[in-house]
Amino acid sequence: MSQQNFQTEVSQLLHLIIHSLYSQKEIFLRELISNSSDALDKFKYLTLTKDDFKSMKFEPKIDLLFEEGDNPTLTIIDTGIGMSKKDLKDNLGTIARSGTKNFLSKMSGDAKQDSNLIGQFGVGFYSCFMVADKVEVISKKAGQKQAHRWVSDGKSGYEIFSNKTEETGTTIILHLNDEGKEFASRWKIQSTVKKYSDHIDFPIFLSYEDTEYDDDGKEKGKTPKTDQVNDATAFWKRPKNELKKKDYKEFYKTLSYDADDPLDWVHSTAEGTLEFTVLFYIPKKAPADIFRADYQPGVKLYVNRVFITDDEKELLPTWLRFVKGVIDSSDLPLNVSREILQQNRIMAKIKSNSVKKVLDKIKTISKNKDKYEGFYNEFGRLLKEGVYQEFEHKEALTDLLRFKSTKEDGYVSLQDYVDRMDSDQKFIYYITGTNDSALRESPLLEMYKEKDIEVLILDDEIDEIIMPSIP
Repeated sequence: MSQQNFQTEVSQLLHLIIHSLYSQKEIFLRELISNSSDALDKFKYLTLTKDDFKSMKFEPKIDLLFEEGDNPTLTIIDTGIGMSKKDLKDNLGTIARSGTKNFLSKMSGDAKQDSNLIGQFGVGFYSCFMVADKVEVISKKAGQKQAHRWVSDGKSGYEIFSNKTEETGTTIILHLNDEGKEFASRWKIQSTVKKYSDHIDFPIFLSYEDTEYDDDGKEKGKTPKTDQVNDATAFWKRPKNELKKKDYKEFYKTLSYDADDPLDWVHSTAEGTLEFTVLFYIPKKAPADIFRADYQPGVKLYVNRVFITDDEKELLPTWLRFVKGVIDSSDLPLNVSREILQQNRIMAKIKSNSVKKVLDKIKTISKNKDKYEGFYNEFGRLLKEGVYQEFEHKEALTDLLRFKSTKEDGYVSLQDYVDRMDSDQKFIYYITGTNDSALRESPLLEMYKEKDIEVLILDDEIDEIIMPSIP
C-alpha cells in the first residue's frame, strides 16, 4: 500500500509528545497496556452478550517480549478485540476526537502533568514514539478473516499492509531507539508494569531468558521463562485491609489521569439482597469541563468485573459529576442499556446508596475546616445544584452548604448561623448580589450592623435560586 500521511493534528501531537514528555517516557508502556486492557474488555463483553461471539475462543492476556542487542525491540501482544484496516487508519492515522485541539492547548510544559493528559484525551498510543524510531502494529479483528500490519516511523506517515495472522488480537512491535533501549530489559519492564499497571484486571506475562550459572559462577546457559508480572485483580475488589493509602492514590491517578493525589475517597461493599462495590474519589481540583454540558463522566460501571461503560451520566446525579471512580454490581444484566440504567430498580438503589456514601464522606471532610474550605471553593456550587435538584438528599446537602457572613471571615454553615441567633430572632437574613465587597458596603446592611444581626453574603448567582428551596 502507498504511503499515507498523518492527519495534521497527529503530526503536531507527535512532535509535542516526543519533545515535551521525554522525562516521563516510561508512560508509553502504561498507555499501551491500558489500550490492550480496553481491547480485552471489549472482546470479553461481546463473548458474554452477543451470539455471534459466544463461540469464539477467548483467553484474555497480555504478553510482553523483548530482544536485546544491536536492534532492540519490545513487543506487546494482547488477545483482545483487534482492529480492522479501517480501525487502524481511523485510530492510528487520524484523530477524530473533537477534544484533540483542546488537548494540544492544554499542554503545559510540565511533563508530569502532560503525561496524564495524554491518557485523558485518548492519544496515549503516540507516546511510544518517544522510545521507538519504528512501530509495527499487527492486528486481526474478531470475526474477520484478514489481518493487517500498520507501520510508521512517527514522522513521514504510515503504511498498511495485509498480513497473515491467525489469532485475533493486536501485536505492537517497538523498534527501540537509543532513548528507549533500556526497555529491552526484564527488570525495567517489570518495575514499570508494577508501577503503572499492577491493577490491570487481566494477566500480564513477561517472557525472558534466565541465565544459569555453575558452582564456580560461570554461565552455563540460558533458559526461556515466562512470569506473570501484575496482580491481575480488580483493585476495588481487593480487601480494604490489604490496601495502603499509596495504593489508593496510585490507582486514582491511573483511573482519572490526574497528576495530583485525590482529596479523599470512599471504598465500600454492600452485601445481602443487593451486592455491589463502589470506590469513589473526590479530586482536589475541579476538571476544566465541570460546567460544560458535554462534560466527561468520571465513573466506570462494571458488572461482575466486566467493563460496561465509562460514558454514562446516569450513574450518579449531575451535581456529583466531579466524583471519579468505579461501580461494580453483581445484580445488573451484562447487556445493560442506557434505558435500563435510567429505569432499573437495582440501579436506582445503587445510585441512592452511592450518593449517601459520597455525602457521608463529604460530611467527614467538613469537620476539618481548612480541608473543607479547599473542597468548597472547588465544588461548593455543585452542592448548591444538588439542593435545587434533589429531594431525597436535600437535608444532607443543606447541612454541607457554606456561606460568607458579616460576622466572620471564611465560610459559615446555616447551623453556625442559627446557633448564634438571639432567642427572639425568627429569620435567617441574607443579601444577594455578585460582588462580595459591594454587598458588604451596602447601605441595606446598616440597620443589621447596628442591631448586631448577622447577615449572610450571597455573591454566587445560584444562591438566589436555591435559598427558597432550602428546608
